Amino acid sequence: MGTKITWWGHSTYFIETENAKIVVDPYLNENPLATVRAEEVVADYILLTHGHFDHIADALEIAQKNDALIVANFEISHWFNTTHKYEKTVVLNTGGIISFPFGKVEMTHAVHGSQMPDGAYGGSAGGLVVYTNEGSYYFAGDTSLFLDMELIGNRGIDTAFLPIGGQFTMGPEDAVEAVKFLRPRLVVPNHYDTWDTIKQDPHAFVKEVEEKTQAQGSVYKPGDIVVDC
Repeated sequence: MGTKITWWGHSTYFIETENAKIVVDPYLNENPLATVRAEEVVADYILLTHGHFDHIADALEIAQKNDALIVANFEISHWFNTTHKYEKTVVLNTGGIISFPFGKVEMTHAVHGSQMPDGAYGGSAGGLVVYTNEGSYYFAGDTSLFLDMELIGNRGIDTAFLPIGGQFTMGPEDAVEAVKFLRPRLVVPNHYDTWDTIKQDPHAFVKEVEEKTQAQGSVYKPGDIVVDC
């Protein structure tokens, strides 16, 4: 088995490698478009970009059920340790990179807020680059467009998962500019259509990506496999 990535809706992804099952930003039980529920998830690792409810809502349930390792910034890790007495966490802050049996995880900059569901401070929001033997995968999390995406692109990104919803993150127009900076092979839009306030046309976004950049774009439904290599 190589690397398989499934989109579970919004910004939630499930990564499977030969020796690991990884959930990114779990928001399932309260997500009207999700096809999976938290109690169904089998995971070894949980990767979190920031503290907003639509990115960590089901992290504790999945972690406790599976004895999974939560990978998050200092403030989020501390929140799980103290507020929920869940101690199986590892701190990864912006600019840091950690090796795991499945590969490496790097936390990048993101331009966004971060607050825990109970109002506690969630530290700096981030993005994540997951490196496996099969490629490099950039999960932008929630962010606006920022020029330093060009530096992330210099790492060599195979697939970029970008928010296009607008209002809370960058919208389609800025996401196309992000693709120009990142220069990935494949672009997958996310963080749209979950609520009426972030309704977008992902097909129009992909068309513009392919007209204005060298990247290929693809649109998926929640539950679809987006990477299989």
